[in-house]
Amino acid sequence: MATIPLTKRGFDLLKEELQRLKHVERPAVVIAIAEARAQGDLSENAEYEAAKDKQGFIEGRILEVESKLAQAQVIDPSRLDAGGKVVFGATVDLEEEESGQSVTYQIVGEDEADLKHGRISIGSPIARALIGKEAGDTAEVRAPGGLKRYDVVEVRYT
Repeated sequence: MATIPLTKRGFDLLKEELQRLKHVERPAVVIAIAEARAQGDLSENAEYEAAKDKQGFIEGRILEVESKLAQAQVIDPSRLDAGGKVVFGATVDLEEEESGQSVTYQIVGEDEADLKHGRISIGSPIARALIGKEAGDTAEVRAPGGLKRYDVVEVRYT
């Protein structure tokens, strides 16, 4: 069974989602189904069909999250000693060569990725280009807009 890399934060978020699904959303949809069933004829009951669809989605997501948690390999970036190299969990300060624009990214698992908050998936092209680099190196990334080059300014494990 393959492991799924997650930061501690990502693992905790999945656990919170699982608790919410099991203890808030699942009971709410059971009540909605019971209320729709009480209305009578189920063959033409849109509320019943919608509630059953939502129940299917919730149950599927519960299974998916449980599976991810079971396969999770939690990596705490603050405990990493990668010798200054970019690895999973590292936070990297970059400068785009052409524009001089500075950006900061943390390399995280797929479920944790959130570009607005500077978290990029380990599977993204930029993360793949950064793995193994260290401060002073240049990473080339093939993006939809063409080739971009980033200078690695600093690598942190926080």
